[in-house]
Order: sequence, then C-alpha cells, then structure tokens
Amino acid sequence: MSKKPGTSEKSEVCTEHLRAIHDTLDVLNGKWKISIIGSLRFGKKRFMELQREVEGVGSKMLSKELRELEMNELVKRTVYDTKPVTVEYELTPYGKTLETIIDEMANWGRSHRKRIMHPVNQLDLQDAISHL
Repeated sequence: MSKKPGTSEKSEVCTEHLRAIHDTLDVLNGKWKISIIGSLRFGKKRFMELQREVEGVGSKMLSKELRELEMNELVKRTVYDTKPVTVEYELTPYGKTLETIIDEMANWGRSHRKRIMHPVNQLDLQDAISHL
C-alpha cells in the first residue's frame, strides 16, 4: 500500500506544530503561572498583592513560579532599597507577547462558563420559538 502524496509533509507540519505547543506548555506548565501572568498583565505587583490575587497559591509556590518565570525572561523582579525592602514584579516586553494568548484564554473561559452554567436546551429553545 502506498502513501498518499503530501502525507509526509503534513506529518512533519503536525509534528512541528505539536512540538511548538509542548514547548509553550513546558514554559507555562503548572497550576499558577498563567494566573500570575494574567495578574501581572494589569501592571506591576508586589509579592503579597500577587498572592492575594492568585487565590490559593502559597508563598513558597508563588516564589518558585516567579523565579521560573523570571528565568524564562517573562517576568522582571525589581528590588527597591527601602526599609523594609520593596520588591515588585512585572511582565517583561517578552512576557507581554503572551497577553493575546492569556486574553483569548480568558475569553474562552467566560464563554465556556456561560455555556456550562446556562446550557441552551434545544427542546426549550424550539418550544420558546413555537410560542412566538
């Protein structure tokens, strides 16, 4: 049995596409990174502000996730020489390239929540239309 023309090319494109998705997931993996980026999307935040906004994250985990995001050049950590020391986190210009992805995830999440919380029953819809 012979392969269809172009099958190998499609397979290579698919493999490359999936590799790129896995690379993205490797950087953004974990329960908290996307939420942290989503929070920082609205500006600089101190550690405790982030911890309050990203509900459920512990201080050790937040610290770990911020270090990893900083290592991947997505977040910048700035230490100010104040008493006590002030530390702020913000998205780097490279980190801001994720804003459209994060916004799309938020949009999809809002739509999905509406769909799941208020599903449109086809029978109810047809019944409503027939009564017009």
